[in-house]
This record gives sequence, C-alpha cells and structure tokens, in this order.
Amino acid sequence: MDIQFLSEYLEFLEVEKGLSVNTIDAYRNDLTSFFDFCQNRGVCAVDKIERTDLNSFIIKLREDKYTPSSVMRKVASLRGFFKWFCANEYGTKNPAQTLEQPKLPKRLPKVMTIEELNSILNSDLTPLNKLIVELLYGCGLRVSELVNLKLNNIDINQKYIQCYGKGSKERIVPFGKKAKDAINKYLKIRDVIILQNKLGNNLKWLLLKDNGKKVSRQDVYNFIRKQGEKIHKHISPHTLRHSFATHLLENGADLRVVQELLGHSDVATTQLYTHITKKRLKEVYFAING
Repeated sequence: MDIQFLSEYLEFLEVEKGLSVNTIDAYRNDLTSFFDFCQNRGVCAVDKIERTDLNSFIIKLREDKYTPSSVMRKVASLRGFFKWFCANEYGTKNPAQTLEQPKLPKRLPKVMTIEELNSILNSDLTPLNKLIVELLYGCGLRVSELVNLKLNNIDINQKYIQCYGKGSKERIVPFGKKAKDAINKYLKIRDVIILQNKLGNNLKWLLLKDNGKKVSRQDVYNFIRKQGEKIHKHISPHTLRHSFATHLLENGADLRVVQELLGHSDVATTQLYTHITKKRLKEVYFAING
C-alpha cells in the first residue's frame, strides 16, 4: 500500500484543518490498521479498495469487540480520507461515500455534586493539585488545554485565561476569586521549583512538577482518579468539565454563554447538558413527591 497518500493526508489535516497532534495520531492509527487489513486481503493499492473491503473491515472490528464509539471514529477516519483522496483526483471512485456512521446510544456524561467537589477541594491538596481542580472545574478546561497553559496565558488582575482548544481555536475564559487565590499560592511554589531546579525565569509552562518538568496529561488523569477514590466515584478530568457546564445551566446560565465558555463549535454539543439538568430535576421531583 502506498503510504505516501497517508502522509499527504495527515499533513493536510495538520496544516489545512489545524487538528491537534492527538487527533492526527488517531487518524494515523485508524487508517494504518485499515490499510494493513486490505493488504492481508490482497488489495495493495488505494484506488483498488472497494466498498466490500470497508464493510469487511467494520465487521472485523465488531468481531474483535471494539466499542461502538471506536467503530464510529474509524468510520469517520475512512470517510474523511477517501473524500480527500477523490477531491485531489487521486482516484475516481469513493468507496466510503455512502458508508453510514454507526448510531451511538446517547449516554449522559457523569456529573459530580457540589458537595463532592467541595470534599475534594477541602482535602489535603498541594497548591499545584488544588489549582488543577480549580481550573478543570472552575473554568471547564479540557485536560490538554490545562497542561499546555503558559504563564503568559493568565491575566491575574483581569481574572481570565487565554487557552487553545481543538484545532488550536483560541478562547478567553474568566475565573473567580477561589481560582485567583489558588493561582497566587501556586505561583509562589512554582518560583521555588524553578530556583531549586535551576531552570531560569524564562520557563513558559504554567504547571510544573517538583522536579521542574511539565505536568503531563497522565499526571492529571492519575491525580483525578485518586480524588475519585475519596468520594467512591470513578471520575476523570472531563468529569469536572461536565460538572462545570451542568452546574452553570442549573443556576440559570444561558446555553450560548456555556457554549462559548466550553469552546464548543456547535451548540448541539452543549445542549447535551440540558438533558442532564432535566434528568436531575425529575430525580429531585420524584424524590419529594414519590
């Protein structure tokens, strides 16, 4: 299989579409596994791939117990690639043109209560860990946005954060007094870390570990998972983002404002949280009225 097409397509996603490194890696893995599958079937050229090859690949994914969401993502990868392939006139037929996206059952995101969040915030957290919780929940940041924050992305006096979401899309997110206090306390610790590790004052990343290295996504996931154990709940960094959105809507925030704060390009994505608030409203009603 000619991997030159794959390289060109991934470059297109990076340069033209502005997709993140993680998203591009996912496309690479999806398409590579499909091309390997085709070669095992004796199909060694992209323009020789037929609709039957795609159907057989999807069937095999299901036989291998891939989740519906994983299959859906791989189908999206295939559709995107072949659309680009034909648009650039590398081939005359698009075998994925009428390939249907599998339907996913709607699952409401897990949400924490304010009591659970306060329980974590009032526990014995380091200044760094307290700031991580404040920024994930108080600002609704994605974990990738959090770990890539730079010192100059924060305006403490004006109380806002400049962050970059999916596709490097910039947005401004305000923060409150608690987050401001957490930032100020952490910055004092950060100065000590820089001094102890002889890092110099030009270090751009906001969040640093004690050894002076940048906090990673995995560091945040591990920390949040341990906090979930305190409240006997399985949570991830995204749970705090979901909770941020849900609590805003429950307290009367406008849907469009929440969309802007979350950095959603489509308001339909944000509308998912209105289903959560309705579900919780019903639970409260029936708890009171039987």
